[in-house]
Amino acid sequence: MSSSPVSIEPARQSATESRTFTLREKFLLWIICWAGYLAIALIGRTLRYSISWEDESIPVNTLFAKPGIYSFWHRCVFPAAWMWKKLGIAVMVSRSFDGEYIARVIEKFAFVAVRGSSSRGGAEALLGMKAQVEQGAAAAFTIDGPRGPKYVAKPGPVRLSKVTGVPMAAFYVALSDAWVLRTWDEFMIPKPFAKALVRVSPKVQVPADADETQMTDYHAQLQAALDRVTKFAEENVARVGSKEFPELRR
Repeated sequence: MSSSPVSIEPARQSATESRTFTLREKFLLWIICWAGYLAIALIGRTLRYSISWEDESIPVNTLFAKPGIYSFWHRCVFPAAWMWKKLGIAVMVSRSFDGEYIARVIEKFAFVAVRGSSSRGGAEALLGMKAQVEQGAAAAFTIDGPRGPKYVAKPGPVRLSKVTGVPMAAFYVALSDAWVLRTWDEFMIPKPFAKALVRVSPKVQVPADADETQMTDYHAQLQAALDRVTKFAEENVARVGSKEFPELRR
């Protein structure tokens, strides 16, 4: 990974500005947006969550600290959207059609959608994420999006941590019972009353003077953290509601 792209230059286009869509696409977006919103709103309130931290000094069911930079897999968008609704978390989403309907759905739950990705609008999006973090918000990356490969982390959070001085962490949401779509990310739609275990890694801050070799190492650490929390959550989600993983009350 080259360290030169870490410098985030001013963008010509707003990082939160969406692309232009055809009339047919606008109609489909309206349908998908409201269907997604209603599905999350109806199923989400039935889910049984518990939050577990690898850092044992942090109490069970502690929410994310602000500011912070968090990474998670694309397949967890549904349960994550309900879990962290109304907290003003900034989320990077693609300028693609798929990214647009995700953006519009999560905005209904008071997330801030920052449009752009590694393949399109990356500089604008990182600028927008930087602005949100510097204002004290938490930021989140669907780190293997927008189109994979699945479970392979991209370097955006490492770059953002370096330029903001804000630590990064990884999390995963496992579900005890879900419909798994036949998409590249095996997107999960939780079944009503499913258990959801969130596992969060310790925070790591990337130094402002990190060189190319160090940036590569921090990227590898992020990938390893994502792998660990995914494995742990999947292996322990059935235990949500136990003494070790008590249900979250919000």
